[in-house]
Amino acid sequence: QTPNVYSVRDYGAKGDGTNDDTAAFQRALDVSGQAGGGTVMADRGNYFFAGHLNVPNAVTLQGLWKSVPSHLGLRDRDREKPSDDGTTFLITENEGNEGGAPFIRLNDNSTLSGVVLYYPLQKKSVEPKAYPYAIATRGKTPAVLDVEMLNPYNGINTSGSERHLLRNISGQPLRRGVYVDNILDVGRIENVHFNPWWSGAGNSPAYKWELENGEAFIFGRSDWEYVLNTFCFGYKVGYKFIHTARGECNGNFLGIGADDCYTAVLVEQSAPFGLLIGNGEFTAFHGQDPTMVDVGATNRGAVRFSNCAFWGPCNQIAKIAGGTVGFSDCTFCDWDHNNEDRAAVQAVGGSLLVRGCEFQKNKPQVDLGTDVRRAVISDNLIRG
Repeated sequence: QTPNVYSVRDYGAKGDGTNDDTAAFQRALDVSGQAGGGTVMADRGNYFFAGHLNVPNAVTLQGLWKSVPSHLGLRDRDREKPSDDGTTFLITENEGNEGGAPFIRLNDNSTLSGVVLYYPLQKKSVEPKAYPYAIATRGKTPAVLDVEMLNPYNGINTSGSERHLLRNISGQPLRRGVYVDNILDVGRIENVHFNPWWSGAGNSPAYKWELENGEAFIFGRSDWEYVLNTFCFGYKVGYKFIHTARGECNGNFLGIGADDCYTAVLVEQSAPFGLLIGNGEFTAFHGQDPTMVDVGATNRGAVRFSNCAFWGPCNQIAKIAGGTVGFSDCTFCDWDHNNEDRAAVQAVGGSLLVRGCEFQKNKPQVDLGTDVRRAVISDNLIRG
């Protein structure tokens, strides 16, 4: 046995998809933690869990995968389970109990890597069943790397985990994808993509429920969250910014996207330092009032979009009621889909900056309400 590397097979794990491997995994994790840290290896197999796991400080729980797998391709739309060619965790605990313990808790300097998380009791033919978060990161510098969350109800909760790293993650969380809060030192989220690979983007009850209830990325208090190359498809809200008991978010969001969401970006509250959103692409097709950007009257902070593209047959690109919202070097492709004479950018309050943008339709471009405090609209290309 390699020093500081522990195999779950040596502690009784079966990986046959039937026997409960919870206790075997926890024994291997605890031994590694008591030794001061190490790697617990789970080789190819379908590991069944009736309970949950705690990964001690400085311990890595490592599966077979070195990059995120893709189990459900175009020819596999009718399959509801992952293939058998890697490390898959079958999770069953706390069905119907959203407030229960997360399946995996990571702590100081601990890591989860190279696995597929799958909920076998979740079916796309019915509305989703509630579960707790699949992963909770806690402490300092925990990491989730190269993981597929195929069909969890709730994905990852980072509350209180300073300098967390979420990288190379894919899947289809149904209710919440990533929840960020109480981060007092920089958090990092990179290359996280949520698509309806499990349910398909059709008329299945699970996917329709996700469209009406799902939120892909939710940000509460974070002091400079760095978010790079993330994407979501088919949610009620793509990126949601909220106020919590600990505060609100400021951060750098580069290369982010939200496709076919009822609302791509919803800002209820942001920090004064601002949300800096660059090189993004946003669409909205469905829902009662498809909108790319909705900034509420409760917002006091700054929201800046730079070099972003807004397209798809929405009702409006942006609704703005509070704070300072800026668009620079952006492309507005389509809006007022139902020919109701709606403007692309509708401001009823707050402050608005629109500079160096292109409006590609001969329809109302910017509407300023009487309660707008300040506005600078300059150097734009206007069709019509």
